[in-house]
Amino acid sequence: MDAFVLLGSFLLLIIVGMPVAYAMGLSAIIGAWWIDIPLDAIMIAIAGGVNKFSLLAIPFFVLAGAIMAEGGMSHRLVAFAEVLVGFVRGGLSLVNILASTFFGAISGSSMADTASIGSVLIPEMERKGYPRAFATAVTVSGSVQAILIPPSHNAVIYSLAAGGSVSIAALFLAGVLPGLILGLTLAIMCLFIAKKQNFPKGRSIPMKEALKICVDALWGLMTMVIILGGILSGVFTATESASIAVIWAFFVTMFIYRDYKWNELPKLLHRVVKTLAIVMILIGFAASFGYIMTLMQIPTQITGLFTSVSDNKYVVLLMINILLLVLGTLMDMAPLILIMTPILLPIVTSLGVDPVHFGMIMMVNLGMGLITPPVGGVLFVGAAVAKLPIESVVKALMPFFGALLMVLFAVTYIPALSLWLPNLLLK
Repeated sequence: MDAFVLLGSFLLLIIVGMPVAYAMGLSAIIGAWWIDIPLDAIMIAIAGGVNKFSLLAIPFFVLAGAIMAEGGMSHRLVAFAEVLVGFVRGGLSLVNILASTFFGAISGSSMADTASIGSVLIPEMERKGYPRAFATAVTVSGSVQAILIPPSHNAVIYSLAAGGSVSIAALFLAGVLPGLILGLTLAIMCLFIAKKQNFPKGRSIPMKEALKICVDALWGLMTMVIILGGILSGVFTATESASIAVIWAFFVTMFIYRDYKWNELPKLLHRVVKTLAIVMILIGFAASFGYIMTLMQIPTQITGLFTSVSDNKYVVLLMINILLLVLGTLMDMAPLILIMTPILLPIVTSLGVDPVHFGMIMMVNLGMGLITPPVGGVLFVGAAVAKLPIESVVKALMPFFGALLMVLFAVTYIPALSLWLPNLLLK
């Protein structure tokens, strides 16, 4: 009955249109009232949820990504990717994916990736003879890489939801191979489609121009070198690397590229603060929701439910994948990580699944949710940038969903894809 009151009130509030963060907070209050817990305990849980040093990484990474996204970095990354792969048949689709790989390693945000890369490449791909819906599908599916490749904001949120027991540095490294495999899988699919539909070849860029483009892009690409290099060398922590990334992004944008005007900075900071306010409210209310769930022993009950079906970890992981794929279509990624991690992590760890590995399973699963209707935030951004109806983009996305499912199963059942780099570099 306790679980019915808490989860039922949460679902009811979602159905009537209340924002997820407020629905979690209000349902936590209802749950506390039901089990006769003082409301002071809810306030303490909310304050404790946001009073964590590791959370500083989120605002710094978001700010660094926003500065680089609006400061002309996306144009330079597209040009750099065109030097590397733009000359083959269907080359612009490969440029799109590779640019998303680079930009994801700087912004850590799929939405920023889609908005920035899409605004440059979707019109260009259409002008060169690619269907607009296909160009949009490539853009939104390629942006899922930003969730995996460091610095991923969602990896920080997962570490927080896991109680701080999972290293952010380990999660960053764990995402490198799955992210690259995802990009490679999408690239192979694009090459196949390009050959089948006879998409045009790109131009071969002269050596002198190519060198200039590479040097120009190098300043921005150094951001990911600074972040990962600093963490692995022990010069600074993952949280400290975020603040260093902001300083470097500001320096490159304002003093090297100089495409951004000083008087536009206050507006950029205002947009970042609005985004962060939503994230921090969500984290605080999720902490109170998780606190009440723990008091009601809901995670324990759900663990028993899963293990009563099967004690085979491969079967349990399959069930969890199906559950997360369904939930990912109905709710945004961050709240799902905050709600489901405390429930599912004890289940998989009891079966011998590494928490870092499970983090990558969640990232790929919920990343697919971002491009799947009815609540696919990245899908909506891509459709808005392309000025297309959602239905036509979803139709073009169908082959890409197949590629993403292949990557999901590979990440789920081959733990080494996620654990090899962390084990190699952090132990």
